[in-house]
Amino acid sequence: MDVLLSEEQRMLQTSARDFLGVECPSTLVRDMEEDANGYPPELWRKIVDLGWVGLALPEDCGGQGLPLTYQAIVLEEVGRALAPLPLHSTVVPALAIAMDGTAEQRRDWLPPVAGGNVIMTWATNELDPQLRPETIHAEAVAEGDDFVINGVKQFVDNFNVADRCLVVCRTAEASADSEGLSIFLVDTDSRGISQTPLVTIAKDKQSHVQFENVRVPKANLLGDLNGGWPIAERMLDRATVLLCAQMVGAARKDSDMAIEYSKGRVAFGRPIASFQSIQHLCADMAMWVDGCQLLTYEALWRLDEGAPAGVEVSQAKAFCNEKCEATVRSCQQIHGGIGFMMEFDVHLFFRRVSAWTMRLGTTYEHRSRIANALLESPGKVRLGFSVST
Repeated sequence: MDVLLSEEQRMLQTSARDFLGVECPSTLVRDMEEDANGYPPELWRKIVDLGWVGLALPEDCGGQGLPLTYQAIVLEEVGRALAPLPLHSTVVPALAIAMDGTAEQRRDWLPPVAGGNVIMTWATNELDPQLRPETIHAEAVAEGDDFVINGVKQFVDNFNVADRCLVVCRTAEASADSEGLSIFLVDTDSRGISQTPLVTIAKDKQSHVQFENVRVPKANLLGDLNGGWPIAERMLDRATVLLCAQMVGAARKDSDMAIEYSKGRVAFGRPIASFQSIQHLCADMAMWVDGCQLLTYEALWRLDEGAPAGVEVSQAKAFCNEKCEATVRSCQQIHGGIGFMMEFDVHLFFRRVSAWTMRLGTTYEHRSRIANALLESPGKVRLGFSVST
């Protein structure tokens, strides 16, 4: 396993960092918190032109066909800049279609995404936010040439600006050989869909979405009928590890800011960086972020190699949940009272990272997944395990 970036990957990282450093100042981040759409179309068009949306999509669908790691490198820089873009929410369902869609679906659905003309999202969570098949109750019932969807989805990312949404629905009762779930691509302008914005700590765009007799063509079924849960698992694993990359980027930038601040902040006649307690915080932050990055890129490497990566994904998310959160909390401590003032940027990172720790599985959910893997196959945890274990 080699988790060190190649020269080509470092060039991508540097170019993304330089671009966002110019195009996405913190003032833009603040403005988008108050904006109805939550993202600047001009910046979105620029990253589309750079090819960021289609980095890991197949070349025959308008993408570049690169490994998932390349997408994660860009999303790490997006996290570092806190760039208000619907990139994560678009890439995740697009990759699910690329991996599990038919040739016709890939041809029809993906080129508009890679070209930046379609923003996507996905809807899995319901009233019980656990990522388990038994928590999904939204129903899709066959009726003629369509399926009719009824139900509620919670915390749907960027639904307010999305053109298409992958929706996980129940199409049958769970059985010994099936979870009875299916996935549909839904046009967000369909009759019967209503959405309510949710107020979040990150001030990002999350929605409560209601489906009432929403008709979806049978051709929009992704994968087999009642066979959607394995597709959803793979999609959620990719979503999770890409979110970890964002968390690493944000935590790294926040810690860099705090360390630099400690060198210039003088108390009792000397920089606070000279005090042992501050030095310990800085050392801890460096170890925590490096550890998060290592686990994230190990999971990415296994996904790119086509190896089972469920345990590694959960290891990365559980560790990022705890240590990225600890990092931004330590940054607040180092800055003292000013860290909580709206005029300073550090609170932006604290709010974003704290929100991301609660998305796509809590620490306890992912620890449970790892523990069950150990109990089922002691000494052989590098096997595929579902989010539902």
